[in-house]
Amino acid sequence: MSVPHAGREYPPALRQALRVPMAAVLPLEDRLIDAVAQAARTVETMLVQDRARAWIDLNRGEDERDPKVDEGARPVALVHQSAKLRSGLGLVPRRASSAGDLWGRRFADSDVTRRIAEDHRPYHAALSAALAAARARFGIAVLLDVHSMPPLGTPGSVARIVLGDRFGHTADPRFVACLEAEGAAAGHVTALNAPYAGGHILERHANPAGGIHAIQLEFDRSLYLDPQLDAPGADFAGIAALLGRMLSALADEALGTRIAAAAE
Repeated sequence: MSVPHAGREYPPALRQALRVPMAAVLPLEDRLIDAVAQAARTVETMLVQDRARAWIDLNRGEDERDPKVDEGARPVALVHQSAKLRSGLGLVPRRASSAGDLWGRRFADSDVTRRIAEDHRPYHAALSAALAAARARFGIAVLLDVHSMPPLGTPGSVARIVLGDRFGHTADPRFVACLEAEGAAAGHVTALNAPYAGGHILERHANPAGGIHAIQLEFDRSLYLDPQLDAPGADFAGIAALLGRMLSALADEALGTRIAAAAE
């Protein structure tokens, strides 16, 4: 498992640069989804980013630097920028929810370069090493990139779990089917690749032809948080248990034990 957006460590330099209250930055967090993942985890390798997403977004490429907030960003024509970068959600996010621009100044090239060296590259190197080790041991590796999302609409009418496989490019469909089946068995509506298809983590690390499959998983925050979307809610344990079943289903599918069990 990878949990890149749940970090709650806000360095002093970040706080000093804000032009908005700290509360305006918090919606960038995948609030407490790391606690859900930790509760679900058994033997899986898990990477969790401690630093806040507002400091640096691990699910963006190193080249997704926003010139509006980053003095070291190379000028790129708008048409060639990613949709996330154009919307203000680049390597260093420029906005959060409806708060508008977050920063009172642009960051120096050396500042952003240091964040890349100290946070972005080590996380991706560790993730790459973990996937390589799993593939070497089992002949296959499956990455579940765990996120949470704000509610998309009225419960019952919209998906509350969104799976992303970059439109079929980052995982064998059988792994997506496992997750869809577990979500449906728990009574939840799921969607695939809409509105979240997966980002840089999937694009960078997935290689289905080489035995490395990667899927992004988004839980609606109202599933596991309280009505204020701040603290653990009534069904926190239930969603952790669901994630645990999803992990077991992926492992069984990867190792072929689901097929063996069905045959028996």
